[in-house]
Amino acid sequence: MKELSLHLLDILENSVRAQASCIRILVVEDTKKNLLLLTIQDNGKGMGEEELSRVRDPFYTGQKKKVGLGIPLLEQLTRLCLGNLEISSHPGEGTSIVARFQLDHIDLPPLGRLPDTLMAIFASHPDIEIEYEHVRDECRWAFNTKKLMEELDVQNTQDLMTLLWGIKEWIEYHEEHMG
Repeated sequence: MKELSLHLLDILENSVRAQASCIRILVVEDTKKNLLLLTIQDNGKGMGEEELSRVRDPFYTGQKKKVGLGIPLLEQLTRLCLGNLEISSHPGEGTSIVARFQLDHIDLPPLGRLPDTLMAIFASHPDIEIEYEHVRDECRWAFNTKKLMEELDVQNTQDLMTLLWGIKEWIEYHEEHMG
């Protein structure tokens, strides 16, 4: 995948399929530590020991398809960029994925269109609470879709669809003006 946001989208869709009601996303760009950190945590159905031991295998998938390349490709990219991938999960408690990359590595793809990725999940699954935080050195911004919908007094999906473009522009503005 040419952008990290596409890897993120793949993992977020996994969380949706795992019946998560809340997904937390953390993006940290630390130039002093030369580190890019992507963390995705959900409260979905989680995985047992056997499934967790197989999730990195490209020929294993918990879905009705023949291959599951999302996690194996992300892990390959972390290693290529002198980082690592950690996955922890417990049945009934959810899953946590932490991907670390050397921030200045020549093979690290750009973050890409994070606002588009966030809006794709938000618009297609408005019932799932998404907590997003982006930290770049000393600069930080965050939002929570549940709180945002409460503050905007969104009563139904029609109201939400009307507001989506404004929300997307708001996310784009904050992403573009990070430190």
